[in-house]
Amino acid sequence: MPMELTQSRIQKIWLPNDNRPALPRRSCGPQLANSPTVIVMVGLPARGKTYISKKLTRYLNWIGVPTKVFNVGEYRREAVKHYSSYDFFRPDNEEAMKVRRQCALAALRDVKLYLTEEAGQIAVFDATNTTRERRGMILNFAKENGFKVFFIESVCNDPTVVATNVMEVKLSSPDYRDCNSTDAMEDFMKRINCYQASYQPLDPDDYDRELSLIKVIDVGRRFLVNRVQDHIQSRIVYYLMNIHVQPRTIYLCRHGESEFNLKGKIGGDSGLSNRGKKFAVALNKFVEEQNLKDLKVWTSQLKRTIQTAEALQLPYEQWKALNEIDAGVCEEMTYEDIREQHPEEFALRDQDKYYYRYPSGESYQDLVQRLEPVIMELERQENVLVICHQAVMRCLLAYFLDKSADEMPYLKCPLHTVLKLTPVAYGCRVESISLNIEAVNTHRERPENMNNSQKPL
Repeated sequence: MPMELTQSRIQKIWLPNDNRPALPRRSCGPQLANSPTVIVMVGLPARGKTYISKKLTRYLNWIGVPTKVFNVGEYRREAVKHYSSYDFFRPDNEEAMKVRRQCALAALRDVKLYLTEEAGQIAVFDATNTTRERRGMILNFAKENGFKVFFIESVCNDPTVVATNVMEVKLSSPDYRDCNSTDAMEDFMKRINCYQASYQPLDPDDYDRELSLIKVIDVGRRFLVNRVQDHIQSRIVYYLMNIHVQPRTIYLCRHGESEFNLKGKIGGDSGLSNRGKKFAVALNKFVEEQNLKDLKVWTSQLKRTIQTAEALQLPYEQWKALNEIDAGVCEEMTYEDIREQHPEEFALRDQDKYYYRYPSGESYQDLVQRLEPVIMELERQENVLVICHQAVMRCLLAYFLDKSADEMPYLKCPLHTVLKLTPVAYGCRVESISLNIEAVNTHRERPENMNNSQKPL
């Protein structure tokens, strides 16, 4: 007999009409085929493993796949409070080798806990893992627990790139807190040499031909991919093949104030108000002052962003993916109208703004999926100005600033303000620049009286 179904009130999806517990929220994102995955980083120190780990984790969490980094270096610093010198990493230092192995095992215990009891789907095991013996230990651990394994090896033999990475990241680590930069650089290069002697790179043509892996060579100049097992691994490969480390700046702003903004209406396709037109002129002046080489300008396909871009006297590209969140039956209504005409929908959205889907419209979760191609292209580009909309800007900002799904719908993205994003070592620096043109405030604060522990389906 066909099963009776009930439509959930918040997400508007169909669920079995029985007494089974609701699926956990994590099931709403992209699904792993069968079992959780352990991503194992491989490579010499200062090859960008932690950079890749953190950036990939940020992306996977943003698309809805619960992911966490387990950095073995942090476990080591916890176990050995005071770092003395590179001697700790010498392969003939038996006492230190025992400590390092214990730290790796402690991290793997936490990986197991995260993937089996804390609803994690992907754990990133961030360490050098430069020997077949260490990688074999991890493979055995994964087999015992039914986890898939995907290796990411970062290979770089360019001394300039390595030295830059050491200067920008490693010298500021806790290991060198009380050390001058010259001595720290010398010690770290000797640390690399300690690993170099026993380094066994992944060998997809012979010894490691059965493993799922990607080799990232010379910071993305070349890639070697072997035995991708499932959808999520293919997405990881696609993401890694799109990111780069070149210096650049990303500017995010909303369109100028619109006629509907003045009336308090959401959605629609209205044009700019008089103040919105003044912002477009001010934005043109701001862009000229930035003196950026080869600036790309992207807009949505809605009138208000295109009018804003027209003032820039620059070529621009229209993206349908950048259109504002679809409010469905609530399009072109004020919040007061929605409260009066759809009181239940108004209350439901306040209870869970990320997952709430407007009837015949979209949720923030839908918007994230729609914006993934935009993120991929932003990662490929250099200097870009994105002229978009409030909900869209929140989703993009959440990716770059590593904000959770719960925080995302409440990020402040005021009209007539440009957010300047500059990627740095393990994150993104943000600068908010008001162009001093008055505009209405369209931000709605999170309701204070909502009990997040009692969310209806």
